[in-house]
Amino acid sequence: MRTLSIDYGSKRIGVAICDELGITAYGVSTIIRRNRKQVLEALKELIIQYDVKKIVIGYPIRLDGTRGIQCEKIDKFSGILEAAFSLPVIKWDETLTTREAEDILFEANVRREKRKKVVDQLAATLILRGYLASLERKENIP
Repeated sequence: MRTLSIDYGSKRIGVAICDELGITAYGVSTIIRRNRKQVLEALKELIIQYDVKKIVIGYPIRLDGTRGIQCEKIDKFSGILEAAFSLPVIKWDETLTTREAEDILFEANVRREKRKKVVDQLAATLILRGYLASLERKENIP
């Protein structure tokens, strides 16, 4: 079952997808936000193209475990996604994924201009990998 992952930001939205078996995750798009209609249309195209059955969205819980203002925005956007696509939307803790993505790209000597274009996709990939790993752990519990 294909799952789509979103790293939701105020300017850019990173999108990742998993393979049909739910084993590997990879970035597929960075949506530059102009308006809600344009974002939903871009996501709709990806949902159709990859036959997505579930959406995972990064949920930015603070390091102290509390919810911030961005969580409220994610809550609202998650409701919009559920209504628009009739798919389950799972909020997944994304704490420090963007930072981890930036570190990975920096260590790989990716130039700053290129990093800016792919960091959100990589963050979405890390979110999805974390989610998929949690499913695998649940399956392996006796």
